[in-house]
Amino acid sequence: MEIKKDYSLKLHNTFGLNVKAKQYLAVSSTEEIKHVLKRFYASELFILSGGSNMLLTKDLDKTVLHIQNLGKQIIEEDENKVRVRVQAGENWHQFVLWCIEQNYGGIENLSLIPGCVGTSPIQNIGAYGVELKDVFHSCKAVHIQSVNEEEFTKVDCQFGYRNSIFKNKAKGQYIITSVDFILTKRKHELKTTYGAIQEELSKVKYRGEVSIKSISDAVIAIRESKLPNPKEIGNSGSFFKNPVVDKSYLDYIQKSYPEVPFYKINDQQVKIPAGWLIEKAGFKGMRINDAGVHKKQALVLVNYGNATGAEILALAQQIQKEIQQQFKIQLEAEVNII
Repeated sequence: MEIKKDYSLKLHNTFGLNVKAKQYLAVSSTEEIKHVLKRFYASELFILSGGSNMLLTKDLDKTVLHIQNLGKQIIEEDENKVRVRVQAGENWHQFVLWCIEQNYGGIENLSLIPGCVGTSPIQNIGAYGVELKDVFHSCKAVHIQSVNEEEFTKVDCQFGYRNSIFKNKAKGQYIITSVDFILTKRKHELKTTYGAIQEELSKVKYRGEVSIKSISDAVIAIRESKLPNPKEIGNSGSFFKNPVVDKSYLDYIQKSYPEVPFYKINDQQVKIPAGWLIEKAGFKGMRINDAGVHKKQALVLVNYGNATGAEILALAQQIQKEIQQQFKIQLEAEVNII
């Protein structure tokens, strides 16, 4: 393990922000993680995975510990299901594609989400009617203070909408080292009703076939048509969470905006697309220097080249203020702001 000093993180965050770390250290196994934790105080470390769900607003006066452990292992299986253990450093989308090649179903709707497997439980990532918790079995994580490795079940993780114990009670206390998934081998439960999946599947190129492969292809096509590629324009995907409001408040909004889209959560609550709110407030396509709101998807904030994290944060705060004033809804950031 080589420690690099005054190290630029530009290539390690999807916003492409040229933020520097006091020191940088890459690790590729649980043993190496434990070795580093025994050497450094927790307060001296910043844990980095895929760099896809964060906004760096300043240089880091810390040692960045970059998790790069790789590998996949079948833990158990029968004729219907398989339990796969995936190391935290594996790229999420590449893992999804691997599952489709093996005919393992359950995460095809989560195609093309940026980031690594190890951060997926923290955020309880989700898209097109599927959340990580739907296929999650357990994860292993090293406690930063005690350096003991612990196992977390689905109940332990306290999953919520883009939320988990790792974002709340246990925030900053653990490094996830691997995640176990329960996936189907046959009789896949195909989910095609959310968003534009059904419309995409109706196109001639799919020939009416509905499979985990065609659903993945459809999701990829939809996301590529609406979302900028971080390799071309710096971004972190959806910047804000879709707000959940009471049904009674939806009725109130519909008096002024009868066209407001929504998704039912339960009998009392609905989810309103944050992108619709932002677009309605006039921010879609807005650009202030090199910080902007994407022209095709208002939920995505972008770095057109030389924006700073502070400039992107200022734009996000401006959006939050306007949505609060116009709709009386507080938008919550989905990305971690550092």
